[in-house]
Amino acid sequence: MRSKRRRAPRDRHHRKAKADPCHKGLETPMSDIGKRVGERVRDARRDKGYPRRVLSERSGVSQRYLAQLEAGEGNISISLLDRVAKALGREIGWFLGAGESGEASQIAALYQRAEPAVQSQVQRLLAPAAGAPGRAGRICLLGLRGAGKSSLGRAVGKALDLPFIELNKAIEERCGVPVGEVLALYGQDGYRAQEARALQEVIAGSDRMVLAVAGGIVAVPETFDLLLARCHTVWLRASPEEHMARVRAQGDYRPMTGNPEAMAQLRDILRDRETAYDRAGARLDTSGQTLEQSTGALLELIKAQGFLG
Repeated sequence: MRSKRRRAPRDRHHRKAKADPCHKGLETPMSDIGKRVGERVRDARRDKGYPRRVLSERSGVSQRYLAQLEAGEGNISISLLDRVAKALGREIGWFLGAGESGEASQIAALYQRAEPAVQSQVQRLLAPAAGAPGRAGRICLLGLRGAGKSSLGRAVGKALDLPFIELNKAIEERCGVPVGEVLALYGQDGYRAQEARALQEVIAGSDRMVLAVAGGIVAVPETFDLLLARCHTVWLRASPEEHMARVRAQGDYRPMTGNPEAMAQLRDILRDRETAYDRAGARLDTSGQTLEQSTGALLELIKAQGFLG
């Protein structure tokens, strides 16, 4: 007869390990985390004034998942929550964090509900002083495509005898491929990571320059904060119609081809980024101006602001 083997009491030991009092109270129940995340997503969405449909369109996350997320139900996907956070202009850690002090929470809520002009004043008060030595003689032009960053950057760089650098060109040099291929190979997140590294290298490589950056650099708060702290920034503004006309004049019809909502989408982008762009140290409206007129105005602004010491 075959003898019966006794099974090791693995299940009993396993149950004992799970009940180990050393781990008691160290973990937060997932239901509590889900509830907290849901409440914060809902509050942030309402502060933005976004219906759930709009947040779904901006984040690429389904309305069904958003409804489950706000209700504190189902599993939390970090990648999807990250998309939602970016669409709401928040750090993902804010949704997951255990909480803020009562005063900090009140201040954050007041800031979120404030008008863009008030938010900009707060940002300027809390930002480093305009003459901070960390900015040296670096001048950065930012704004949407068609604002005149490249044309003005070259002209002003030549007039001031400063090197002109386009951050996208620096990205291409470090990656060895065009920006379009960087996006195709690594996606938007990969491109943003390369953008951050290229910015760090450009800043470390020169104390005096004119730099032009892509309009979407404001999408990553850490990268944009670095730019604001280490460069004198100028927001080049223009009307939506002029932005579109200048892009077309460059021979690029992609924004309009097969897209009857192109102008409406451009207006939305301008509106969404206005608060971020307004954090720049100075602003210059290039609408209706020739290159020569805008160049002269920018040179006067640089001198008046003391950007070069």
